[in-house]
Amino acid sequence: MSLTLVFLLATSLLFNFLNGLHDSSNIVATPIASHAMSPRRVLWLAAAANFVGPFMFGVAVAETIGTGITNPENMTMPVIIAALLSAVIWNVITWWLGIPSSSSHALIGGLVGAVVLHAGIDAIESRGLITVITTLFISPIMGIALGYLLMHLTLFLARGATPRINQMFRGAQIFTTAGLALIQGANDAQKTMALITLGLLINGRIPDFTVPLWVIFLSAFTFALGTAAGGWRLIKTLGYRIYKIRPVHGFVSQLSGAAIILGAALIGGPVSTTQVMSSSIMGAGSAERLSKVRWLVGYEMVVAWMLTIPMSAVLAGLIYSLAMLIVPQ
Repeated sequence: MSLTLVFLLATSLLFNFLNGLHDSSNIVATPIASHAMSPRRVLWLAAAANFVGPFMFGVAVAETIGTGITNPENMTMPVIIAALLSAVIWNVITWWLGIPSSSSHALIGGLVGAVVLHAGIDAIESRGLITVITTLFISPIMGIALGYLLMHLTLFLARGATPRINQMFRGAQIFTTAGLALIQGANDAQKTMALITLGLLINGRIPDFTVPLWVIFLSAFTFALGTAAGGWRLIKTLGYRIYKIRPVHGFVSQLSGAAIILGAALIGGPVSTTQVMSSSIMGAGSAERLSKVRWLVGYEMVVAWMLTIPMSAVLAGLIYSLAMLIVPQ
């Protein structure tokens, strides 16, 4: 195995670990904030489900990332490495600031920036890119809408209930957390699978774009490891800064997020778990009253989301220029 391929594998797995670290907050923030489970217990539950997810739901998202943005012929090792490093840098910056951002956006922005610099704007598959970006930008709207509607429905069905119903919602979050983590693993870990598989294809290690079983295993394992580590800065943002989350909010937002992410995973749409869960939490809170939600926190998230693709593209372009000097094509 060439040193370049080893470096690509290491960089991919680093991105995947940080992706799990970054996105663990999406799964565990509401159960922790609503006291449904202890932090360590919910993190290990989410990590175990993350690992199993890719084996249960297939690799449609990996195929979208690997072949939907540009022709695999336009992918070189420097292009892939530049995209990964730009996404890693952006994830670390937003994690340090405590602002939930999209690893999906960062990776796609990095791929676009590196591919354009390598092969020109015409190398981008406009239809595939539009599909991916549309999926990424529609998903937060769907999260707010579905969280809002499910919260109204849940409050209607629970009308007249005693405070003991909170125990039911706490217990239900064990199942919604496990289900959401399964689906998140199926969606998020596949992005790394796509790039490792492309690297293997470029190096002639595999004859076509088919994700090997060992790539699925490594990607699922490192993503789950990142989840188990816990991104506490982001957990605090999602769990405590948006509004005071009660058990019913945790249950509704997880149910809403799981439905959207599952639908995207099955059709191969690489949605942002961060966007879906953040917006679902806001939707559930605003169903009680709009003033309940700290919309300034939401504004900070939207700004980060809007900056992620262009900033990652610029970073990838700069890294690609440097990589060309030290990494052979």
